[in-house]
Amino acid sequence: MKPKLRIFFDYLLIIVGANLMGLSIVLFLSPNKIAAGGVSGLAVIINYLFKIPIGITMLIFNIPLFFIGLKVLGKRFGLRTLFGMIAFSLFTDFYNDILHLKAVTEVPLLATLYGGLLLGIGLGIVFKAKGSTGGSDIIAQIFSQKQIMTAGNTFILFDFFVISFAGITFKGIEYALWGFIALYVSSKVIDIIITGLGYAKASLIVSDKYEKIKDAIFVQMNRGVTFLKSEGAYTRKDRDVILCIVSRREISKLTEIVKDIDPNAFVIIQEVHQVLGKGFKPRENIM
Repeated sequence: MKPKLRIFFDYLLIIVGANLMGLSIVLFLSPNKIAAGGVSGLAVIINYLFKIPIGITMLIFNIPLFFIGLKVLGKRFGLRTLFGMIAFSLFTDFYNDILHLKAVTEVPLLATLYGGLLLGIGLGIVFKAKGSTGGSDIIAQIFSQKQIMTAGNTFILFDFFVISFAGITFKGIEYALWGFIALYVSSKVIDIIITGLGYAKASLIVSDKYEKIKDAIFVQMNRGVTFLKSEGAYTRKDRDVILCIVSRREISKLTEIVKDIDPNAFVIIQEVHQVLGKGFKPRENIM
């Protein structure tokens, strides 16, 4: 696929994903007082308290976070994040405040499951297109960059705060419990969409163009690689196999790099339960 066409397709996917996320908020989560974590969950709570449109509230939180992220994280924090969070906000308010769509169901269990499912599909598509919708994703990346807290722990802490706050605001612990279930469902669906079950993935890449692939990973992803010496059982030829550890959200970018350089490369992607060291969990954080 040509670069310009790929970029167009990625932005189209971000629009589709943001659209599904907006529908999940309006049709399932918000009318049933379910806050599935993140800035969107916080916006649902604020909408309930002060009647401020959910999309506008998300933008109020996200725009400052975006510029902070741009300053701290640099150019890799680019237009796709800005585009994604604006699209998500616009779709949410369009469906909620202009079309006035009604809830599909008022049964909390159904709203939780289908809301979480739709939210996960949407966000997974956005991640697949190398985009983001801002919110806690920005905070997590900043905290990870500054080694204040790992990205995973940041997500857990922020989501726990938002969902617990929802239980207090809506005056019922069951609302918090529904929120945790919706968060779990959406997280699992995201994992499926982007073919990852852990927070990191180990990739083994077998290619005659290993030097070019290695250089591209260095430059485009700022990730390190390791060469593993191997021998083909059939050819009996020595060759270098690339070992690269990336986060689940970087899998799409890695496979794209490999495909562009060597469409015939042999790639194995497997789950990693824990990674210690630079770019992942600092060793001093081990309990």
